[in-house]
Amino acid sequence: MPYPDPRTPPVDGVALSRRDLIARGLACAAGGGLWVGGLRLGQPLARACAARTDPEPRARAVIHLFLQGGLSHLDTFDPKPDAPVEIRGSLRAVDTAVADLQFTELCAKTARVADRLVVFRGVTHTEADHSRGTHTMLTGYQPSPAVAYPSYGAIVSHELGLRNDLPPYVCIPDARTPELGTGYLSSAFGPFSLGGEPATRGFEVRDLEAPKSVDAARASRRRRLVDELDRRAAGDGGEFVGRADAIEATRAFYQQAFDLIGSEAAREAFRIGGEEQATRDRYGMTAMGQRLLLARRLVAAGVRYVTVVDGGYDHHDEVDRNLRARMPPVDQAFAALIEDLDERGLLDSTLVLLTSEFGRTPRINATRGRDHWPRVFTVLAAGGGLRRGLVVGASDASGAEPALDAVAPADLAATMFELLGIDPTKRLLSPGDRPIDIVRGGRLLTEVLA
Repeated sequence: MPYPDPRTPPVDGVALSRRDLIARGLACAAGGGLWVGGLRLGQPLARACAARTDPEPRARAVIHLFLQGGLSHLDTFDPKPDAPVEIRGSLRAVDTAVADLQFTELCAKTARVADRLVVFRGVTHTEADHSRGTHTMLTGYQPSPAVAYPSYGAIVSHELGLRNDLPPYVCIPDARTPELGTGYLSSAFGPFSLGGEPATRGFEVRDLEAPKSVDAARASRRRRLVDELDRRAAGDGGEFVGRADAIEATRAFYQQAFDLIGSEAAREAFRIGGEEQATRDRYGMTAMGQRLLLARRLVAAGVRYVTVVDGGYDHHDEVDRNLRARMPPVDQAFAALIEDLDERGLLDSTLVLLTSEFGRTPRINATRGRDHWPRVFTVLAAGGGLRRGLVVGASDASGAEPALDAVAPADLAATMFELLGIDPTKRLLSPGDRPIDIVRGGRLLTEVLA
């Protein structure tokens, strides 16, 4: 059946005229399903009806750098140079490109690009456990025994889908952290896991190329066989029987794989070896440098959400000494990413986040480390429709509590989704047709919007 209008695609096998779509849109509810006259229509139809008519989203992609373990805010982005030594530590504070804003000497390169950042210094939550803090910062929700909440990347994958034959959600180097998963959403919206380090000599993502022993005709026969197996696995009503989600997810992954293997431009995005050596050196020939460089390549090519995870920030002992070893590659790579995106004209459309699960205690402990502290810490953000050179909130004199303009993880989530063109007030359906808010209680941080 031909489309009545090229901008109105068929939904659930039914072609909708513009008039039909508007009529149905008037009946749309905020949830993942649509109720009309007591009949709940399918989610694809609901998504079509719920399509927003807002202007083009400010952010086309997100790069989320997550430093796992609990980065010390006092020793990086919120120094207290006038505090007693047991609070301030041994690291020297340095000026940034923003007046009256200081970082520590370990963040000197990031300090030079601070005029392009938003520095949230009053971020706060109540979860001092690693897994619970990670869940809070990667989903916007505190963990619940009743509901498995999806990660930000899974929500973006669900709501925005594929672009340019590339996976919508990619994790570098991998997605071993369970909080990066799909929660109550189908596993079809899970991340594409890189599975290796782009800094490794001769690095390439496995299985992006079709086997040389399989020609086009043979590949086509294999694809038809997969389609036939999917058809036979479906029940009379076209619904998959048995482990429906697993079958649907497998089919979705096969489709994405076929599209990715068949697109030279998509495969090229993963080939970090194609970068000029000067660019690779600018980011640093380190694990962090090459992870963030690959993230830039991927969002430039069409990936919507890239999470870069780096562990090793749980410094209960010798926090100064450990950070002196860990932070320089982060500082170099993060600053290079901001500058590179800006020079390429991509920063205004790419939201960059640097977060951790929580901060560290104000006072240095007996082993010269700092312990878990979720009551206040710092998050950096840039681009994607945010203002530049802005400091939001403040911690108190010892870095123990928010002193001004506290920000919750749900506030950050609501603002991120709004910038991506995803309605943060929307509800999605979990198993059992239970509607759940994409973000619960989050405030849109209008003061940070450009």
